[in-house]
Amino acid sequence: MKITTEKTFETAIVQSLVEQGGYIETGAADFSRELALDQSQVITFLQETQPKQWEKLRAIHGAEIEKRLIQRLCKELDLRGTLDVLRHGIVDYGVRFTLAYFKPESGLNPETIALYAQNRLTVTRQVKYSLKNENSVDLVLGINGLPVATIELKNQFTGQDVKNAQRQYKEDRDPRELLFQFKKRALVHFAVDTDEVYMTTKLGGPKTRYLPFNLGFDKGAGNPPNPDGYKTAYLWEYVFAKDSWLDIIGRFLHLQVEEIEDKHSGRKYKKETLIFPRYHQLDVVRKISAHAKEHGSGRNYLIQHSAGSGKSNSIAWAAYRLSALHDAGDARVFDSVIVITDRLVLDQQLQNTIYQFEHKQGVVQKIDKDSKQLAYALGAGKNIIITTLQKFPFIVEKVGELPGRKYAVIIDEAHSSQGGEAARKMKEVLAVKDLEEAAREDDREFEDEEDAIRKIIETRGPQANISFFAFTATPKPKTLEVFGDKGPDGKPYPFHLYSMRQAIEEDFILDVLEHYTTYATYFRVAKTIEDDPELNKRKAAKAIARFVSLHPHNLAQKTEVMIEHFRQVTAKKIGGKAKAMLVTSSRLHAKRYYFEFKKYIQENGYNWIKILVAYSGSVRDDDFPEGVSEPQLTGYGEKELPEVFETDEYKILIVAEKYQTGFDQPLLHTMFVDKPLSGVKAVQTLSRLNRTHPGKEDTFVLDFVNDRETILQAFQPYYESTTLEETTDPNHLYDLKARLDAAQVYWQEEINLFAKVYFLSSNTLNPKEQAKLYACVDPAVDRYSNLNDEAQDEFKKGLRTWTNIYSYLSQILPFQDIEFEKFFTYGRYLLTKLPKKDLAERLKLTDEVALEYYRLQKKSG
Repeated sequence: MKITTEKTFETAIVQSLVEQGGYIETGAADFSRELALDQSQVITFLQETQPKQWEKLRAIHGAEIEKRLIQRLCKELDLRGTLDVLRHGIVDYGVRFTLAYFKPESGLNPETIALYAQNRLTVTRQVKYSLKNENSVDLVLGINGLPVATIELKNQFTGQDVKNAQRQYKEDRDPRELLFQFKKRALVHFAVDTDEVYMTTKLGGPKTRYLPFNLGFDKGAGNPPNPDGYKTAYLWEYVFAKDSWLDIIGRFLHLQVEEIEDKHSGRKYKKETLIFPRYHQLDVVRKISAHAKEHGSGRNYLIQHSAGSGKSNSIAWAAYRLSALHDAGDARVFDSVIVITDRLVLDQQLQNTIYQFEHKQGVVQKIDKDSKQLAYALGAGKNIIITTLQKFPFIVEKVGELPGRKYAVIIDEAHSSQGGEAARKMKEVLAVKDLEEAAREDDREFEDEEDAIRKIIETRGPQANISFFAFTATPKPKTLEVFGDKGPDGKPYPFHLYSMRQAIEEDFILDVLEHYTTYATYFRVAKTIEDDPELNKRKAAKAIARFVSLHPHNLAQKTEVMIEHFRQVTAKKIGGKAKAMLVTSSRLHAKRYYFEFKKYIQENGYNWIKILVAYSGSVRDDDFPEGVSEPQLTGYGEKELPEVFETDEYKILIVAEKYQTGFDQPLLHTMFVDKPLSGVKAVQTLSRLNRTHPGKEDTFVLDFVNDRETILQAFQPYYESTTLEETTDPNHLYDLKARLDAAQVYWQEEINLFAKVYFLSSNTLNPKEQAKLYACVDPAVDRYSNLNDEAQDEFKKGLRTWTNIYSYLSQILPFQDIEFEKFFTYGRYLLTKLPKKDLAERLKLTDEVALEYYRLQKKSG
């Protein structure tokens, strides 16, 4: 056997699973293409583990028992899905069969432990799954005859990697085949090479979305080097190992059902998503459980997980696991788990998730009335109690009075988008004479929820019967001191980290600093573009950079800059759906900006740009001596505003200490900052832009007040290697383009043809048109391959730098150079096709949907 082949890689995995993982290797011939399961394994498992039920059913079906029982099983699989059947079994003619035994949380019942040991985990190679062709999938993992995972392997030594495996699933694996049908057979599909792992729970052709399932390396994406072998060995040595794998199937995987209303028709429909934990979610739940099992109650844990980490699911899994946790002596570690959150969605999510595991209602008790209801739930030892941040002081006091009971308190520090008015005790009416005084008044340091929680815990000191588990994306330094673990250097660190950097590199959030720009830089770059006849061939209708300097309280100047930027740049982003936010220094600023925006929009006939304003209480001003509130200006109630802003009608939201934390609007693309920001507040505010959306490729921040260094320092603790690009000289585009042209890798006629196909298609590109795009790019790839190594490096770096600079500059001013626009689009595609020499060089292939949005955006621009 050749040592470098994919088959060798496959053999190594199978050997590991059989020798160390608790698996049986079965032959591909035993797998039924028609039924998409292994009948012999199903029958053997049922006969060995449930002989009484087998005999009872034999008395009914006689010699046809195997055939009839398999028919019944297949019907239930098609109706309920593999996950539900494995967890809750099937019934045939009144006889109940269990299809899998999951490990009990305690060792109090030896019989269930013995049954758990009889589960039959199988691995099968080169499984032919279709009645239409001879296609095969590399590996299938089964539990008691039912397929639960498929795996496509690639080996870099053969010139292919995990992207090829993903492409194979998207292009060659028909999701209508029974093995691949959503829920009905295999639950998860892994694309694996020797360096990385990706997974999906739903195959859908080109629309299939793969999520990374990697350990993370150096607080970023990917996997660390493995001195003992493959970087991805953790997948089969740890994740697929019998105890781990059955734990994931039994206590992690769950079906999320969302009811979605069609905005146009008003019709409601259900969307089902099978949730498989990402690696950091699996890791954090297991690590906090193992630590609490060993050390008992009375500990604090800080889980620092970035936005985009899936905290709601992590909290649900942690709550369920901690509620059933037993120590080495088989005693319960916690009598109750209390989840403290202001997320409305988390309550229903917890209920649904735990019902799927237990098939019991009432495991989760929601406290939504008064303190008596909460006191009763605490005293009665309800398994999981969910309540709001406002009740936190009462909880700490009450559990302190119940020293005989032990509690796990999970604090979801998802900051309220309303700005935490209750904790801030902000003055209801702001009555000041000028903007300077208003900024001082509204910028006084008020306590937020995080401060309040920390102070209560600090005041009471450690309590032996309570463990606190705080989940947050952006802990303040003081929170880190109270909840963090001391490292070897004496500094506090989170118990578990999923960094902002890793979330960005894994494409779960966008990097909001990539196009962060101060006004001084913005003016300088925009002026250079506007004054250069080459760069600005068709004069923009209105110059964006008219003001060399801005008076801090001249709102009219800044209003013009912002509206013109929105009109000429932002409005064309995300396929014309992009929105913007203006962050102001005070409620008086917000109120005055609202009227300045409306005035400028009306004077210039930009009536399609509709705006909203958000602030607490009311503001007195010369034109409103009695004060005016947000609902009076907008015509909407405060709680209605997020939903109203989500509609296509409204484009810009002006805020003062509201919606700067906890507000998720994926269409937010641009932020204008007219407020001093630093520390965690800067991170939380700018992070409103980081949510992903189809077609959203970047973000833009125009900061009128702060300097680059302050913002950089604010992000550093959360990002690990935050960088802000220095000012870019637009003339660099011409110098660099000349050097790229000299390499003679691409021909102008290829770029022209590419652009013609790409921009002029009336519909989404069809396969024939896509083939034309490849035909325009492939010759350049061949010419590139003929360059020597040094020339290849120089060309690739140069092309990447050119596209990055162009992308940045086009955020500041819409370019009028059509040749540059064509080259930018062509260059981005060419970069994705140039050969990757080393494994560290991971060019991110841009999402097809995003590229289509970009095409539409440029056509409409």
